[in-house]
Amino acid sequence: MANHFSALKRARQTGTRTARNRANRSRLRVTLRSLKETIAKKDKAAAEKSFRETVSALDKAIQKGVLHENTASRYKSRLSARVAALK
Repeated sequence: MANHFSALKRARQTGTRTARNRANRSRLRVTLRSLKETIAKKDKAAAEKSFRETVSALDKAIQKGVLHENTASRYKSRLSARVAALK
């Protein structure tokens, strides 16, 4: 355990940041999972609505530093292709 005041503060900050990052990552995973389930049901209208929400979540994840911009772009591209393939 940390002994110095500065080390104690850094330990507190790390705990706070870890919790925040975990919440952001979890929120992103939930939206991705819900979109994939909607695509599996083959409901195009619901999939398009869910896709917009997922893109928003991906953009927020970029801003928060959870995902790299290129990774999010790859997710968007692949998911948009799957949504467009629904008839």
